[in-house]
Amino acid sequence: MSNIWHKNRPHRKQHSLTAVMSALFIACVLALPLGAAETPLKNASLMPMWSPQAQFAGYYVALDKGIYARHGIDLKILRAGPGCSPAESLEKGTADFAILWLTTALQHRSAGTELINLAQIVQRSSMMLISKKTAGIETIDDMDGKKVGMWEGYVSLPLRTLFAEHRIKVREIRQSHTVNLFLRGGIDVTSAMWFNEYHTILNSGIDPDELNVIFLRDQGMNFIEDGIYTMEKTLHKDPALAAAFVEASLEGWRYAFDHPDEALDIVIKRMREAHLPANKSHQKWMLERMRDLMRPVNPQGSVGYLMEQDYEDVGRAMQKHGLIRSFPDYNAFVWRADAGKK
Repeated sequence: MSNIWHKNRPHRKQHSLTAVMSALFIACVLALPLGAAETPLKNASLMPMWSPQAQFAGYYVALDKGIYARHGIDLKILRAGPGCSPAESLEKGTADFAILWLTTALQHRSAGTELINLAQIVQRSSMMLISKKTAGIETIDDMDGKKVGMWEGYVSLPLRTLFAEHRIKVREIRQSHTVNLFLRGGIDVTSAMWFNEYHTILNSGIDPDELNVIFLRDQGMNFIEDGIYTMEKTLHKDPALAAAFVEASLEGWRYAFDHPDEALDIVIKRMREAHLPANKSHQKWMLERMRDLMRPVNPQGSVGYLMEQDYEDVGRAMQKHGLIRSFPDYNAFVWRADAGKK
């Protein structure tokens, strides 16, 4: 009996100690305020460049699938579109992050707005100039004196820079957010984005062989568009938030490309909430083109990275033609969390 006792006694001590520790742990947990073990989410807001569409699918997907929340962010995507300026929203502090084109960001930066590029989403320009072959316009120089449809505001900066480089003057015609003026023959050339208006023109019944298409990226400068921007003061206040936002956004884009049908459903739901017409075929084209545009052009590049050469080329051209007074050093304009920049 004594042998059995001595053999089992240490186990009794071990069980007793375990029970005491478990009881203490439970007591400590019950003593904590409700939710104290959870890290509160950081509030943040994003203003896209335009109304809901697949051009911004990655952000809507990241929000809908809880990706921002998993990265510690309670994100609100603000209303965008006519009458809304993402750059001004950043400057006024009504948005923490915004989607801007590089030319837009450079002009605001030159005017004194301390914008910082956190990630370059679009790696190759999607902007096009489209004419009908019957117009006989095959080059940029052929557009001299022609009626060219151009959008209002900063989105026409790439075109003005390009025309200045070629030393031509076009007849600028205000272009709405449709291509109806071009389809009806009211202008010789229309501005278009590959992921959007070009597809709309094809869907109108015009065959690609009937068109002359000039991509701006093939004209010596890559006028890259969508990038994620914030204010310098916002970045310095919470660089961890900026890093988490970029990481979650890129994860949202990866999910969208891996699950396109689900991504399109999310985008179309947002479009309907905004009372916008939703054409799934068109949004599918847009999502597929965004995948193409986000691929790095340079083998040394990476997704979300603004190449220094693109930055310098666009900045120098804009400065040369008086569209900006100056532009900052690349390292003062671009911030990357993985490079340890603060």
